[in-house]
Amino acid sequence: MQRRAFLQAATAAAALPALTASAAAGTPPAKRALRKGYMYGAGPRRDPKKGGGTSLAETFQQLKAAGFAGVEVNGGMNQAEVLAARDAAGLAVHSVVIATHWSHPLSSPDPAVRQTGLDGLRQGLRDAKAYGADAVLLVPGVVNQEISYDQAWDRSIAEIRKALPLAAELQVAIAIENVWNKFLLSPREAAAYVDQFQSPWARWYFDVGNVVDYGWPDQWIRTLGPRIAKVHVKEYSRKLRDEKGPRAGFEIELHKGDSNWPAVVAALDAVRYAGWITSEQRRTPGLSDPEWFAQLAAQMDRIIAL
Repeated sequence: MQRRAFLQAATAAAALPALTASAAAGTPPAKRALRKGYMYGAGPRRDPKKGGGTSLAETFQQLKAAGFAGVEVNGGMNQAEVLAARDAAGLAVHSVVIATHWSHPLSSPDPAVRQTGLDGLRQGLRDAKAYGADAVLLVPGVVNQEISYDQAWDRSIAEIRKALPLAAELQVAIAIENVWNKFLLSPREAAAYVDQFQSPWARWYFDVGNVVDYGWPDQWIRTLGPRIAKVHVKEYSRKLRDEKGPRAGFEIELHKGDSNWPAVVAALDAVRYAGWITSEQRRTPGLSDPEWFAQLAAQMDRIIAL
C-alpha cells in the first residue's frame, strides 16, 4: 500500500462517532467532540469475593453516574460479566488492554514467552470484538540489559504482523502505547514503527503524561496525527520528578502538573482527533469511589472545554 493510501485508510479508521461529553455542574460547555472514558485497570483494585470492595457492575454504575461515557477493560476478564455490567450501566466498552504484554513481552528472546504474548494479543482482539470495542492497547516490548533496541524492534514487529490478519478480520485496531519501556522514545520513531506495518489496523495509543518526563505531548500529537487511535489522560509534574524521583511525577492532580492541556487539545484539534480520552490518572487519596469518579469527570470536562 502506498504512503498516501495508507494515511487515508488510517484517517478513515480514526473517525469515531462524535458525542459531546456531559459537563459536570459548574463546568463550561464542551467545545469539541471528545468522549470521556475510564481505565478500569487503574482502580478500584478490589475484589468483593476476597472480602469487601465494589463489584464490576457497581463500579460501572458509579462511572456512568459520574458522567463517563465508556470504560477500558483488561483482556482476559470474564466476558459475560463485562457484558452484563456494560449493558446494565449503559456504558460503552471502547478498548481492551492486553493482559500479557508486561509478563510475556513480544520482545522476549524466548519463543515460548513471545508465543504466550501473541496468544494474549489475539485474545484481547477477540475480547474487544465481543464488547464492541474498536481497539486494543498493546505495549509492544521492552528494552533492557538482555534485550537490545534492535531485537525489541525486530521481534515485536514480527509478532504483531502475525496478529494483524485477525485484527483486520475483526476490525479491531492494535494500538501501540508509549510507556516507560525504553522503547520508541520519539514521535518520529513511533510514526515510523506504525507506518512500516502498512496497515490501517496498526495504530498508536497516545498517553499524554507518559511523555512529559522527556518530551512535549503536543509535539507528539502533531507528528503522529491520524495514526492516533486513542488517548490516555494522565498528569505529570517535572517538579515532583526532580524532588522525589521519576515515578513521583505522576502523584499530582489533573491541571496541576506539566502536561499542558491547552496545548494538548489544540494539537488534537489540529490533527482532527475526535475520539476517546480515557483517564489513567493517579487517584486522589481520601475520596470514596463515587467522589473520585465525580472529581475526575469534572477535571476531564475542563480539558474538553479548553
